[in-house]
Amino acid sequence: MAGPLISLESDSFDPWKLQAVSHRLCGHPLLQIESLVALGRRLESRKLVRTHSDTATAGTAFGDAPSLHPNQRSAEETLAGIAEARAWMSLLNVQADPVYRTLVDEVLDAVRPFVDRVDPGMSFRGGWIFVTSPGAVTPFHMDHEHNFILQIRGKKRLYTWDPLDRGIISERAQELFHDQHSREEVRWDESFRARARVFDLEPGMGGYMPSTAPHMVENGDEPSITVSFTYYTAATRRRELLYRGNARMRAHGMSPSPVGQSPLRDNVKAAVLSAYMESRARLLRALGRGVRDNKLDYAPT
Repeated sequence: MAGPLISLESDSFDPWKLQAVSHRLCGHPLLQIESLVALGRRLESRKLVRTHSDTATAGTAFGDAPSLHPNQRSAEETLAGIAEARAWMSLLNVQADPVYRTLVDEVLDAVRPFVDRVDPGMSFRGGWIFVTSPGAVTPFHMDHEHNFILQIRGKKRLYTWDPLDRGIISERAQELFHDQHSREEVRWDESFRARARVFDLEPGMGGYMPSTAPHMVENGDEPSITVSFTYYTAATRRRELLYRGNARMRAHGMSPSPVGQSPLRDNVKAAVLSAYMESRARLLRALGRGVRDNKLDYAPT
């Protein structure tokens, strides 16, 4: 493909700002429905498919949507008949598939030079493909990774919020999310719409969402294919560490200062926590226990 795979609105890339992007991936053979049906068949056997029906709403608890609003069809059946399936489907961690890992590398290698200039240390790379029936909704939630979300087919409305807006996601919600991967305190309110940055996505368009930027998606009146390319950086790893530290301090009755309020305190906390976590990881490995390592090249499956 000639030209950049992903283009930003401006020459300056701020890793903590929501921003529009454009892309040249709509005709990519791996993102056509025939290829995705085959991918869905392969990933379902590895339990790397997540799905729910179109009865889920913005306020549905994201983690519970598959059980509260089940889609009984297989991945192959859902994807092949997505126009009538009344379903939302996500193909998870597509970098687990050797063919699709090449796509993840192709895209993230292309954006890495301008990302690294301001936000180095790209790791935990991943890809996610969303295939959605008309009118289906992605419930309100947030994710750990930085995210380029790109529209391939159809139209959808992407609502996003500043990850630092504590009127949308509280400091406590951030702590629970980073420490326990809990979205229990990530709760939808209809009043949030007025504070959203809205992207009306069509093929060739997309958005960039920083780590923990809350978002919710409403699909248009035709089937949709959307792909996300995600990653951590040194900054997201440090931020996760600080929130985990604050969560542990709060659990012991302390009242830690919010992340970002005092750079000096954050620096001290980060140094202490990093040394502690590295020592703990060495001990766990010596005991033969697994350790989550977000410095890996690819997100594990």
